[in-house]
Amino acid sequence: MLTMEYVSLGKTGLKISIIGLGAWQFGGDAWGPYEYQVAKTVISKAVEVGINFIDTAAVYGRGRSEEFVGRAIKELGIRDQVIIATKVPGDWHRYDDVIKAAHRSKERLGIDAIDLLQLHWPAAWLNTPVCETMRAMEKLVNDGVVRYIGVSNYLPPLLDYARKCLSKTDIVSTQNRYSIVEREVEKEILPYVQREGLTLIAWSPLAKGVVTGKYSFENRPRNDLRAGDPLFMDDNFREISSKLVPVIKEVASKYGKTPAQVALNWLIMHPNVVPIPGARNAEQVEENAGAAGWRMSEEDFLKLTKASDSLRISYVNF
Repeated sequence: MLTMEYVSLGKTGLKISIIGLGAWQFGGDAWGPYEYQVAKTVISKAVEVGINFIDTAAVYGRGRSEEFVGRAIKELGIRDQVIIATKVPGDWHRYDDVIKAAHRSKERLGIDAIDLLQLHWPAAWLNTPVCETMRAMEKLVNDGVVRYIGVSNYLPPLLDYARKCLSKTDIVSTQNRYSIVEREVEKEILPYVQREGLTLIAWSPLAKGVVTGKYSFENRPRNDLRAGDPLFMDDNFREISSKLVPVIKEVASKYGKTPAQVALNWLIMHPNVVPIPGARNAEQVEENAGAAGWRMSEEDFLKLTKASDSLRISYVNF
């Protein structure tokens, strides 16, 4: 019997499942072809097992993921059972563009208001002033288009500055890459969100599947974005598969869980962290949900942490 847990989104009091559902794969581009009926089945299963937090973005399939999420919500009649988060690309952070992007996302989703609108990445190329962007985000909240706002892929100094641009509302969450393999957030971001009471939404919480133990040197992803991912390069893959995956499997066997469930459970043992793993099918959604409702021992948590500490990962791929 699955037992989902719920935590507050930042300081809002809005309860979201401690395991969310990432909808990047619905876009049908980065992760390979994806049919609407599969997406609908995945969302239906998510709600069935207690997952109420669905994260998408405008850039996933150029709006396709948002359209799939919105259509499924309508057809399943579950708007009142889900919290929907989406994102504005970093290229669209000028004031008017933020407003326009939010309304288009809302239309594609077909919902009354976007529960959480996030800035997908900083305006790194167009040099848009941060406070200009934040004024637009605040207007969207004031106008009822958006309920809460967050950021994604921001470091604490920029996040802190963005918050200072706001007058009546505040940022409630930051979404960053975080898994038992990729732990850079622990240096600055995680301490910041824990101190400030924000939620850290962990994207790529299974390190694109490398921690599940289902891949080998002879069987690595070839037909999606992972084909060129540094984690699957020979040296990195050897580090992960020889030093970490065996320990994950050992702990999984002890608790009667899968490696994916153990890797996600390790994440939610950190306060303020909500992982959003994707899913190719309903079975994977159910498996991900099974990461909640239990906790490994502190001893096993530390054993996994020590194994992760031993990894030497490099992103230099040529």
